Amino acid sequence: MYTRLFGISLLLILGYAYVAAPPLSFVPGTTLTIARGESLTSIAEKLRAEHIITHAASFKYIVTFFGEGRGIQAGAYRFTAAENAFVVARRMIVGDYGVPPARITFIEGSTVREMAAQINELIPTVTQEEFIALANADEGYLFPDTYLFSLSTDAPGIRNALRDNFEKKITTIQDDIRRSGHSLSEIVTMASLVEKEASTAADRRIVAGILWNRLARNMPLQVDAVFGYIFNRSTYSPSPKDLKVDSPYNTYAHRGLPPGPIGNPGLDALQAAASSTATKYLYYLTGNDGLMHYAATYTEHQANLKKYLY
Repeated sequence: MYTRLFGISLLLILGYAYVAAPPLSFVPGTTLTIARGESLTSIAEKLRAEHIITHAASFKYIVTFFGEGRGIQAGAYRFTAAENAFVVARRMIVGDYGVPPARITFIEGSTVREMAAQINELIPTVTQEEFIALANADEGYLFPDTYLFSLSTDAPGIRNALRDNFEKKITTIQDDIRRSGHSLSEIVTMASLVEKEASTAADRRIVAGILWNRLARNMPLQVDAVFGYIFNRSTYSPSPKDLKVDSPYNTYAHRGLPPGPIGNPGLDALQAAASSTATKYLYYLTGNDGLMHYAATYTEHQANLKKYLY
């Protein structure tokens, strides 16, 4: 009897070893992306098709029986060596991706649309459409910085990390915001304009001072950078047709600040908006020499246009 039971056990062990063994056709370095919510059947078939496992049915059984109710973690998995189905299942249940976290650097002024493209490139399970729909209302309040995200991080997790970082950074200039007499939303919107319009700390503060001056005089801001946001393009040189576009962000057609930020400003731009340089200037331009040139009157501004642009 003992010999018979031993023989049956040995056959079962050998059988499990056979069905769990990796295929001989496995290719080292294979990467497989699992979508959020993807079915176990679909995952098993993809693993088999990519020659990571030999039998889809045995993989499904292993996950169901040994997974203790836990599902497969979404994300991109890298397989550098052949592994049996038990190891593959364990890795995918606990989210052992075999790759380092995604390192994403968002530059100052990045829009939610631009951030979405960066995220999707490195974390394919987060689609651009998903992130835009979730984070669009947070435009301006997602702090541009370098982040490390697990490949299982979802869109809300990324949005929350960027928003939490903004809340932490903004506390460092709360006193300046309070002294400015402007609301946080006004400061963030102004900072988003300044971020696009000037490149140095000194110029950002002067440009912010000019734009606040124009608002105080009920002059249209006439900020060219808004057209990049309106038309989702990198150029800020509007054509005569662009200047007439029917958009609340058109600072030529509408007075006052735009209805919201046109990007996510960095701390220096936020600081510039909150503690701008007091100035008599009402006009500015970036000349062909790469420098900012300022004017107190329209006549002086016209002279600067002829001297530095035309």
